[in-house]
Amino acid sequence: MNKTITFLFMLTTVAQVVAQPVPPAADNRLYEMIEAVSPARIEQDIRKLVSFGTRNTLSDTVSGTRGIGAARRWIKSEFERISRQCGGCLTVFEQRTLVPGNPESRIKEDTWVVNIIAIQKAAKPANRYVIISGDIDSRASNASDGLTDAPGANDNASGMAGVLEAARVLSQYTFNANIVYAGLSGEEQGLYGGKHLAQKAKDEGWQIIGVLNNDMIGNIEGIDGVIANNSFRIFSEPTPVTETERQRRMRRFYGGEVDGISRQLARYVARLTDQYMVNLEPIMIYRLDRFGRGGHHRPFNDLGYAGIRIMETHENYNRQHQDIRVENGIKYGDVIEGVNFDYAAKLTAVNVITLASLAWAPAAPRQVKIGGAVQPHTTLTWESPADDSRVAGYKIYWRETTAPQWQHSRFVGKVNEFTLRGLIIDNYLFGVASVDAEGHESVVVFPSGLIRNKR
Repeated sequence: MNKTITFLFMLTTVAQVVAQPVPPAADNRLYEMIEAVSPARIEQDIRKLVSFGTRNTLSDTVSGTRGIGAARRWIKSEFERISRQCGGCLTVFEQRTLVPGNPESRIKEDTWVVNIIAIQKAAKPANRYVIISGDIDSRASNASDGLTDAPGANDNASGMAGVLEAARVLSQYTFNANIVYAGLSGEEQGLYGGKHLAQKAKDEGWQIIGVLNNDMIGNIEGIDGVIANNSFRIFSEPTPVTETERQRRMRRFYGGEVDGISRQLARYVARLTDQYMVNLEPIMIYRLDRFGRGGHHRPFNDLGYAGIRIMETHENYNRQHQDIRVENGIKYGDVIEGVNFDYAAKLTAVNVITLASLAWAPAAPRQVKIGGAVQPHTTLTWESPADDSRVAGYKIYWRETTAPQWQHSRFVGKVNEFTLRGLIIDNYLFGVASVDAEGHESVVVFPSGLIRNKR
């Protein structure tokens, strides 16, 4: 491209940016949602789930008062009650899958693993989905013990209660994407519920924007003696396990080692928390999950979907996967006394504003490419999403290569190409997000291809 054409392109781009108003930086409805999350309702739900004695996947399915069967029927009835209050806005159903027994596994006999799902449909038909999940099941010391009491107050009645509360709050609004509220089973025996829902999503062609897995969001007293309620962790894998060998080779030369779709989702959650929730620090953990451990976002990651785990900062291992007992003066067991309901409400609110922002936002740009090697400027190009009717423009983000979070951004209007003059491509990482007229943004998309230099 010659200098005259380049100059004219720059003038056109600047004119578009100047002529187009910048969307607002905040949505006051998100503050309202934060206030609407009720610690009292969350406490009530956790106490109800604990009252079933055990929710082990292998526990009683017939009793009306004990076991996982009673628990999942109650969860389904709660979703149905929420739906009635919003005029039938939720589609509630069971997802039943028979898991064959295996003497070498944690499920010894053929067992039905049952998820309870509620879907809040978009205002207009859409195939885009955001998912919030919590685990229905609990366990004692032995994961295959369906008889011993396993109240699972924090692990994971807290997460399941958060899902129910999110449904109560968000069902009062309408969105542009579908919101899935998922109670998943079989987590303690091998992440079965998540595998089943992820496979359903793949089989039905869901376009999943992101999965927020909530697993233990109520404990503030750590095994290390720290007591704090002002932070939480976001676990995310660096890059998708489904990427191709070519994508891995490109990353070696062009970067992106910590910029996969799940890591971008984690940054999205952290940015919203910093903006809307004072005195709550999001801590991004650069791991799929805790060291050597797993959670129900992983099955979605395994199929190439963006998924993260949201959880407390300070775990107490004496309260996890333990028979209720006292040994050497130490109390073991996941009982209700170990849950801080105000803290669980905070983390639920994080989920609520994230789901709302993602479900209101337009679809992300496609085919983001970057160029600028041995040049004084950096250029990005992208394609608009298939339906760009709600896109008011695009925002370019950039950060230093060692920075965990996006540091800088610029709204560039409704264009498909932009040159950041004076920014050397070698020194920064870049991404692009779609923005609507109300300021809702898609997740940032990291460049996946190269363009020729602009001269």
